[in-house]
Amino acid sequence: MEETTTHLMTEEAIIAFAREFDPQPFHIDPVAAADTNWGGLIASGWHTGSVMMKLIATTLGPSSMGSGGGTELRWSAPVRPGDELRVRMHVVEVRPSKSRPDRGTVRFRNEVVNQRDEIVMTFTPDVLFKRRPS
Repeated sequence: MEETTTHLMTEEAIIAFAREFDPQPFHIDPVAAADTNWGGLIASGWHTGSVMMKLIATTLGPSSMGSGGGTELRWSAPVRPGDELRVRMHVVEVRPSKSRPDRGTVRFRNEVVNQRDEIVMTFTPDVLFKRRPS
């Protein structure tokens, strides 16, 4: 398992992201959010996913060649202002490319967790990597 550094979710960043990309009341208005089923302001799931991507890209570095998608994406708990997120990356499978020996695919099970180790999001991507010749 590999673990990333952390990212602090601030109220200002949650609201700014949501105003641009997911302008629902529970993401952009703390007063209105208090009267929703969430009981307060929460981050957009897409914001959480964007933070996950930043943390993973920073951790994997230039050997990662990107992802063609994943098999699972799930938000399991709300992310609130003050939450500190990090990603636990578990390798599920490693496959060398049959046609390109300089590449291979790694399937991860990524768990985005907060400061209380609660899983707030999971994602299972296949990531293409550069390989050393064997």
